[in-house]
Amino acid sequence: MSSADSDPEDAITKEEIAGTAPAPAAAGVSQGTKRNAFTELMSPKTKTPKEEPKTKTLASTRGAVTRSFKERDGLGAYTHDPASFPASRVIYHTDDFVAINDLYPKSTVHALLLPRGSPLSRLHPFDAFEDAAFLASVQAETRKLKRLVAKELQRRYGRFSAQDREREAVLDGEAEWEDGQELPQGRDWENELKVGVHARPSMNDLHVHVLSPDMISECMRHRKHYNSFNTPFLIDVAEFPLAADDPRRHPGKAGFNDKDLVCWRCGRNFGNKFKQLKEHLAEEFEEWKKE
Repeated sequence: MSSADSDPEDAITKEEIAGTAPAPAAAGVSQGTKRNAFTELMSPKTKTPKEEPKTKTLASTRGAVTRSFKERDGLGAYTHDPASFPASRVIYHTDDFVAINDLYPKSTVHALLLPRGSPLSRLHPFDAFEDAAFLASVQAETRKLKRLVAKELQRRYGRFSAQDREREAVLDGEAEWEDGQELPQGRDWENELKVGVHARPSMNDLHVHVLSPDMISECMRHRKHYNSFNTPFLIDVAEFPLAADDPRRHPGKAGFNDKDLVCWRCGRNFGNKFKQLKEHLAEEFEEWKKE
């Protein structure tokens, strides 16, 4: 599908598909997510280019070469020329993969993994992951990105977490710790991540979502935004290859995105009351950080 016209099974809006929806200021994952007070203070601050518009869209972040990747082909801009994007957008890139911060994040931390350099990366995940070697490479790279996203969550929220209290005390110099001794492990942030592909992707380039579970973002505006990450519509890459009769192969028939809105943390059912869910999620976010 090449058009930005909305499809009933799309998990995002037609404006997001077209890349014309306003995006929040970039504040996602970077390669330097390990906390170190000295380096954080002394590292140079990234300057915003003067020509960069205040309200970003996908179109405004493309370079001269990558502007031809439009609508459902928009993610191809990142795989074609990842070096043309700022570090706030592209986390890292190799010959085989590009990891980016989602332009329209649905949680406080939301990254995408994009395979590149293989014709399989343009297939539906159900078809591409039938190739065992390709699936294994995507699964391995997903684990790498999960570690980075987990480190970012620890950096942001570790200070609030009861499970990370000892670790934070050492980092803040409030607890004595022997030189060379490994830091307390603390909370398993990686185990809390939502990871997977959508059963009906809205974009033509294969991409894996790796995001925090909180669902707190100004871009989380619709029922389908929420349900696409909190129902079987999101399929973990670790679960592939799928059985031929797996119901997730037919998301429209299953009606995942039309299901009641259920809080990811406490299980409370909000029916179709999205506004009430959003208010509740803000409260749950504060409690989740304290775990």
